[in-house]
Amino acid sequence: MGVIFTDELLENIDKYQLIDIRSVDAYNGWKENGEAKGGHIKGARLLPYKWLHYIDWIEIVRNKNILPDDPLVIYGYDRARAEEVARQFERAGYPDVSVLNSFSEWVEKDYPMDDLERYRQLVSADWLNQLITTNNAPEYDNDRFVLCHAHYRNPSDYEEGHIPGAISMDTNSLESTETWNRRSPEELKETLEKAGITHDSTVIVYGRFSFPNNDDPFPGSSAGHLGAMRCAFIMLYAGVKDVRILNGGLQSWLDSGYDITKVPVSNFRVSFGVDIPQNPGIAVDLEGAKAILAAPDKNLVSVRSWREYIGEVSGYNYIEKKGRIPGSVFGDCGSDAYHMENYRNLDHTMREYHEVMESWEKIGITPDTHNAFYCGTGWRGSEAFFNAWLMGWDKAAVYDGGWFEWSNNDLPFETGVPEQ
Repeated sequence: MGVIFTDELLENIDKYQLIDIRSVDAYNGWKENGEAKGGHIKGARLLPYKWLHYIDWIEIVRNKNILPDDPLVIYGYDRARAEEVARQFERAGYPDVSVLNSFSEWVEKDYPMDDLERYRQLVSADWLNQLITTNNAPEYDNDRFVLCHAHYRNPSDYEEGHIPGAISMDTNSLESTETWNRRSPEELKETLEKAGITHDSTVIVYGRFSFPNNDDPFPGSSAGHLGAMRCAFIMLYAGVKDVRILNGGLQSWLDSGYDITKVPVSNFRVSFGVDIPQNPGIAVDLEGAKAILAAPDKNLVSVRSWREYIGEVSGYNYIEKKGRIPGSVFGDCGSDAYHMENYRNLDHTMREYHEVMESWEKIGITPDTHNAFYCGTGWRGSEAFFNAWLMGWDKAAVYDGGWFEWSNNDLPFETGVPEQ
């Protein structure tokens, strides 16, 4: 392998495919090594060192369209790790691989960098552990936080082990069990106040992923981190100013070697402090969805599986009708109603945001467009919304009712493969 110096890389940056082997969180913007400026070298792709020992590492590389013909430059905080990844590429048949002499030098020279605009709202296990143990952490200036272990009608999910200090948050307390839409402002106020959450609290949400099975009567009970996205969306809608998500959920906590506990936690009741909702524009209801479909500069984005989109399955054991909303754009969640493979990495952290952006741009989903994401009942739509919101896309929203509401109102629908 070769070594490339920062000035040389800057002069020839368009010739190389840059590979950032630091953590997902450092790539997004967190300053995990005390650097003056966070983020990644502009144009770099994310391939954390952590993934090097995954059995399907080379498949990840191919899915990122990193090709053997590409001249590669590997960089990270640790030069030895960068060289180890470089050797792995060489063994995989990549003939032109170099390592950057010093990432810190690149940062010190203030050479071009990029980051996720709202990276602070997507936190790592190390950041959360520091907050729990010291009541202080980088990019945190509050004096009170609430940690929520999200689950769907499954208290045993919390009882069998949760992050120390976390309270149990059932998604049913935030969304109706009849419509699966967000609950009324009065009901949301009751839930949040009982949980000890004020509008100016810092709230961190996470869940456990346990491989949901569609044959289970309640598959969502095993999709806790997807439920956490739903909780986070509804809290943001209600008016919690500082909603954060543990990137990767409980799995990232365990992967980092931290302990879980079975000791339950409950908070004192508080006053939320402001009227609910404070952010009504991020939630779209049925009439709003119809208006989006009629507008030339707006998108109703179906964050569902292909089989749901073409009407082979409804996706849910409680939804009979199959099909799609006419005019909706296919946003492709992954394999089924309880998985988000196309929006996540293998360790359940959020997918590299450039990749999400690139896949969206191909179908007309851009930051200047009003995009309302929907799925069956709101969970997957909420996760897709957060991908956009974290990128700073302030025109993003969730069509709360989704296919469940649309199909129950005797409205037009389509099946089969669309002509376009």
